Amino acid sequence: MEDRRLGRHILAEFYNCNVDILKDTAAIEKYMVEAAEKAKATVVKSVFHTFNPYGVSGVVVIQESHLAIHTWPEYGYAAIDLFTCGEEVNPWVAFEYLKEKLKAEKTETMEIDRGDVEKIKAYSYNKYDKVVYKQKIV
Repeated sequence: MEDRRLGRHILAEFYNCNVDILKDTAAIEKYMVEAAEKAKATVVKSVFHTFNPYGVSGVVVIQESHLAIHTWPEYGYAAIDLFTCGEEVNPWVAFEYLKEKLKAEKTETMEIDRGDVEKIKAYSYNKYDKVVYKQKIV
């Protein structure tokens, strides 16, 4: 059965996290890279930034898309995006790993399908039929 989407995007809210961890750029980067690996993603590169006086923003670029985080230690809060493509990578594995490592007491999530294949086909007006669809990429 052909999948109807190109990717999955989990938007996650992490509440009441460990404040010291949320301030630690090296730990956040390590956990984000490990989360990608545990989800069976292929890590390409990671870029992280420390804000003054505290807070971290960063992204792990994976072959299958990206994982991103923004922390607000003063609120014990982290906003996390887990965007993966393909059937081999499971963003929920990354979510569970990060929930444990950041010691989040409460989380909220929303999963969004990205790249609805039927819409892509309909909106392309068959522009890519000869190139993409006949090569069985979708």
